[in-house]
Amino acid sequence: MSSAPEHDVPAGRAARFRAAFSESPPLLWSFLYFFCLLSGYYVLRPVREAMAASSDIEAVFPPALIGFFADRGVALGDFTLQFIFTAVFLIMLVLQPVYGWLVSRFPRRVFLPVIYGFFIATLLGFYAMFDSGVAGRGLAFILWITVFNLFAVAVFWSFMADVYSNLEARKYYGYIGAAGTIGAFVGPVLTRTLVQQVGIPSMMLVSAVLLTICVVCILRLRRYAVAREARRGQVSGEKPMGGEVLAGLKLVAREPLLRWLALMVVLGVGIGTLLYNEQNRIARTAFATAEERAAFFSMLDLAVNSLTLVVQLLVTRALMSRFGIAPALLIPGGAIILGFSILSASPLPMMVAIVQVVTRASEFSLAKPARETIYTRVGREWRYKAGAAIDTVIYRGGDLTFVWVHKLLAGFGSNAVFGAGLLIASAMTFSAWRLLREEARLPSERARPRGAQAG
Repeated sequence: MSSAPEHDVPAGRAARFRAAFSESPPLLWSFLYFFCLLSGYYVLRPVREAMAASSDIEAVFPPALIGFFADRGVALGDFTLQFIFTAVFLIMLVLQPVYGWLVSRFPRRVFLPVIYGFFIATLLGFYAMFDSGVAGRGLAFILWITVFNLFAVAVFWSFMADVYSNLEARKYYGYIGAAGTIGAFVGPVLTRTLVQQVGIPSMMLVSAVLLTICVVCILRLRRYAVAREARRGQVSGEKPMGGEVLAGLKLVAREPLLRWLALMVVLGVGIGTLLYNEQNRIARTAFATAEERAAFFSMLDLAVNSLTLVVQLLVTRALMSRFGIAPALLIPGGAIILGFSILSASPLPMMVAIVQVVTRASEFSLAKPARETIYTRVGREWRYKAGAAIDTVIYRGGDLTFVWVHKLLAGFGSNAVFGAGLLIASAMTFSAWRLLREEARLPSERARPRGAQAG
């Protein structure tokens, strides 16, 4: 029998949470930064979903584009997701060298505010487009918000690896991730509360204000990053890192650790894409009305965010602090393998929903924070260039590949889709195991040599 009353357990967890803020001053700014970043994204996400799910193709695509495909005998509405995923991948290919040039030629104090300043400026542009009803604004916004979500979050985690050591990352990344999850709750609430009163265009301004707070947090966190680099004799992030514009992709091709990390991300994207597309296909036949489908999807998002927050606050920190990143990388793979095994035999809508919740929650609460701690032990080029390449071009390459794979497999039924998903989940778990072997060869915080990987 416990010697402490049960109500002391939550109190103890709250005390540890408060103690974390006391012992790590940058944690509060990191918490606020990620909260505002994901709040700003989730304020706009319902607008994206409304555009992507519209049955009126002219609300999504410009008339000229619809006509271009119609002249060639293609109904663009039948390939909405495939077109969007392909366009996003091509945009990523164009932006990757631009981003590489920016982080190579300018110091951190310049390129981080510039990236967020660009997103704020484009939000003001979308305010004008939606306010005046410009044709094709739906597609432009869908493409923009997808790029924004990937680049802004990738830059965030790269910056966190400048601020925190590996030990600190294991202790605090769960809490920082929880801030983002709370933001994911607050963003849709803001939209639901305000959109009827102020309209969709004004939600662009709400998001812009939240991103402006992110810039303030970046400026406050810079000094902690500088102090950590000085203590460890690392190359200052306040100086341009130099190197090649396409160094990120070249590093991924050359370094085994980055190759396994990229493969794990691509296979994880494959699982999510197959599950997401099949879930939508099943929902169209399982629910009679759009209202029933909307209720199903909203319940799903609420369940994902709730489970993610619980795991981030109660499990992630303790798991990674005590056992390292291995359980956080391997447990999600085992759970997904079990889930897809069940779905291969019985693809019921509720079972699909349960597996979707477990898959997404385990990615956000365990796998993502665990992967990001690896970047605290490598150099700046690995963090800002290779990390961004994996989270943007390679990530969207996986999306593009598997959205077409689903189109092919769907013709053979749900069992074929989930059977393929089971194989992909097994391959992802194997890549996580190989990634852990490579990660074990990295120098420890105290043993790390100065030089290329200490930058």
